[in-house]
Amino acid sequence: MKQRILFALAAVSAAAMLTVSAQAKDLSGAGGTAIYPVLSQWADTYQKATGTAVNYQAIGSGGGIKQIQAGTVDFANSDKPLKPDDLAAMKVAQFPMVIISITPIVNLPGIKPGEMTLDGKTLADIYLGKITSWDSPQIKALNPAVKLPHMAITTVHRSDGSGTTFNFTNYLGKVSPEWQDKVGADVSVEWPNGVGGKGNAGVASSVQQVVGSIGYVEYAYVMENKLTFTKMKNKAGKTLEPTMDAFTAAAANADFSKVQDFYLILTDQPGDKSWPITAATYMLMRLDYTADQNQPVLKFLDWALKNGQEQARALDYVPLPPPVVQQIEASWARDFKTPDGKPIFSAMAAH
Repeated sequence: MKQRILFALAAVSAAAMLTVSAQAKDLSGAGGTAIYPVLSQWADTYQKATGTAVNYQAIGSGGGIKQIQAGTVDFANSDKPLKPDDLAAMKVAQFPMVIISITPIVNLPGIKPGEMTLDGKTLADIYLGKITSWDSPQIKALNPAVKLPHMAITTVHRSDGSGTTFNFTNYLGKVSPEWQDKVGADVSVEWPNGVGGKGNAGVASSVQQVVGSIGYVEYAYVMENKLTFTKMKNKAGKTLEPTMDAFTAAAANADFSKVQDFYLILTDQPGDKSWPITAATYMLMRLDYTADQNQPVLKFLDWALKNGQEQARALDYVPLPPPVVQQIEASWARDFKTPDGKPIFSAMAAH
C-alpha cells in the first residue's frame, strides 16, 4: 500500500513538472559570440528562476542577422548595429544590451599579459602585412624596454561573419586611411593575410596554439582563457590596459538619445581614459512576430537588463545605465504592439 502511495505521489509530481515545463515557452536565439559568456550565465539563472530555457547559438553576428531576417529564431544578437533603413526593410527592431570591449592578444615567448603596447596604426600595418616581424622598428619604438623576439608574425582573424570583426576593422579604418581604402569595415572582409578562427573562442584557441601569433577577441575571452593581452595607445595618445575603468570611460560617450534606432558606433572614442576598441552589442527582434512570440523574449531581456548586470560586470562588460534601459523599454512600448495597438510589454508583467 505504501509503495502505491509513493508511486502515485511521484506520478503527480512528475505531471506537475511536465505542466510547468509545458507552460514555460523555451526561447531560441542566435548571433554574436562576444556576448556568449554573459548570455549563457543569464540563460542559466533565468531558467532556474522562471523555468524558461533560453537556447542560444553563438554563430557570429552575421549568422544571427541572417537567422532573424529569415524568422528562424525568437531573437538575434549582433555587435554590428544595423542602419535604420535596413531595420525597416527587414521589419526588425534593435536595441543595445551591454557594452563590450575588444582586445588584441598575442602568443610570444617571454611576453606577459599587459607587458607589450600597440597603437592603432601599428595594429593596422600588422594586419595589412606591412609589419612582418615582432622585432620590427615600429613595434620596438612602442616597446623600448621589452625584449621582443625575432619571430615572424602570424595574424589570426575571424572566419565567420562577426560583429567583433566589424568593430575591429572599423577601428583600423579610423586610424589608418590605407586600411580603410584597401580593406574597409564589415562583419566579413578580404583579409590581406593570416589564418581564420570561428567565433571569439576560435580566435582565442588559434592564438594559444600558434607561437608568434596575434588576434583580437572580446575581453571576456581574455579573462576566461587567461590570454596574453596587449596595452593600447588610445586616441588621446595615452597608453592603457584593458580595464573596466577604460571600458566605462569609452562607454560614457554613448548618447543613444540622439540617434535613431540606437545606431551608434563607439570605436576610437575621445578621452584620456577611453579604451579604443569598444562597442555596444545589440539584440534584434522581429516586429511582425505575434505578441505571444515576442512577449516572452522581452520578459527575458528586461530581466537581464535589470537583474543580470552584476554577472555582466563580473566579466568586464559595461552595464547600460538606467536612463538607457528606460529608453529601451520606451522603444518596446512604441514598437511592439498587439493588432489593436496596445503595447505587448509591461515592465510590471515581467516581474
